[in-house]
Amino acid sequence: MSTEHARFDARLPREQKLFFEKAAYLGGYRNLTDFIVRTAQEKAKEIIKEKEQIIVSERDSQIFFDAITKPKKPSETLKKALDDYNAFMANSK
Repeated sequence: MSTEHARFDARLPREQKLFFEKAAYLGGYRNLTDFIVRTAQEKAKEIIKEKEQIIVSERDSQIFFDAITKPKKPSETLKKALDDYNAFMANSK
């Protein structure tokens, strides 16, 4: 993360500000800004992690579905491995 600072301003109803200040005080935060920044950062990390998992899961599902519905022809290496396996099994009887 960069050490360069940027300003963030927000307007909110007085009751909501008081509510957040109470939470910041009870939570042991230094001030309202610290509370807002830390809780927003924690929530942002949670959201990003969840959405990235969904994206990866959807991509993996599509890869799996495509592998089942549109299988590729076996490579020469795979065919040789099958031949070797069959020969091994025939000789082990």
